[in-house]
Amino acid sequence: MSESKIQIKVGIVEFSGEGNQDWLATQLDKILEKVPELLKIELTNPPNAGGGNSNNNAGGGNSHSQAGKPTNFPAFLKEKGATTNQTKKFLATAAFIQLGGKDRMTTADVSTLLSKTNQNKINNPADTLNKNVGKGHCIKDGSSFYVTPEGFTELAIKTD
Repeated sequence: MSESKIQIKVGIVEFSGEGNQDWLATQLDKILEKVPELLKIELTNPPNAGGGNSNNNAGGGNSHSQAGKPTNFPAFLKEKGATTNQTKKFLATAAFIQLGGKDRMTTADVSTLLSKTNQNKINNPADTLNKNVGKGHCIKDGSSFYVTPEGFTELAIKTD
């Protein structure tokens, strides 16, 4: 059998494969079975969580919408150089959430966004939050926290 290629994109999920025709057909069938489920996820995903709306720039480039709010979380992390350092990744994730309109969040909010967008998790979110608090980048407020202006400055984000 000859080699075949396929590429399909449904919302924020993209699949591309190369191989023999029978294997690709099997993989395509698996993806197509999940399309209704994937569309539900896309429609219920908040616009700022990196998926599913027409303002999402999942193809790369600028990770901000015309209104200046970030729309593509993975690109935002990469822009901020926050893909490997856990403390910076935590801070950038919290800043992304806060820029999306949530003024207070929990470490679970940070972990959930990372998980939902298929990013590597933070090994110890509570400890990472404490490190950011120690640097003045976040402030705890009861059981929640927020990113300080210094935290946004650390990420080279101008806030009004």
